[in-house]
Amino acid sequence: MSDTIEDEKFVELNYKVVDDKTGDVLVTVDYPLGYVHGVNDVMSEEVTKHLYGKKVGDIIEVPIDTKLLYGERDESLVFTDNIENVPEEYHQIGMTITMESEKGEPRNFIVTRFDDKTLTVDGNNPLCGRDVTFMVEVLTIREATDEEIELGGAVGADPDLNEILGRAE
Repeated sequence: MSDTIEDEKFVELNYKVVDDKTGDVLVTVDYPLGYVHGVNDVMSEEVTKHLYGKKVGDIIEVPIDTKLLYGERDESLVFTDNIENVPEEYHQIGMTITMESEKGEPRNFIVTRFDDKTLTVDGNNPLCGRDVTFMVEVLTIREATDEEIELGGAVGADPDLNEILGRAE
């Protein structure tokens, strides 16, 4: 039995996304992410290839190209409005507001700034335009069960890193 990451091993990870410029942790998980390596594409191929052969306790750092994930930053998705036009429950930095385009497509906007006169929202992904590194710590490696291999992860779980990182599907 191998104690290294290889295809069809059940793996649990912790991860965080760190801003390369400031060192700030931008995204972290509250619970380990469990998946079957080589079966579930929960992580990008770039991260997956760095995990092969790693052991419990290993930490890898993978730079993320946010332009590939989210495209270029689009300043036309930043809006400032009079604070009186925005319901009070949205007067909080980091609050997400879902709006619809002219085509009826939903898009999330995040409150990035407000004062006593104006409120600004940004429809760009919060990681857009930043240089970031994905830091992954290997917590568990074990033989996956047949059911886990079939599901690609833990029974009763649906790991989806795209959802966690807010990537458009």
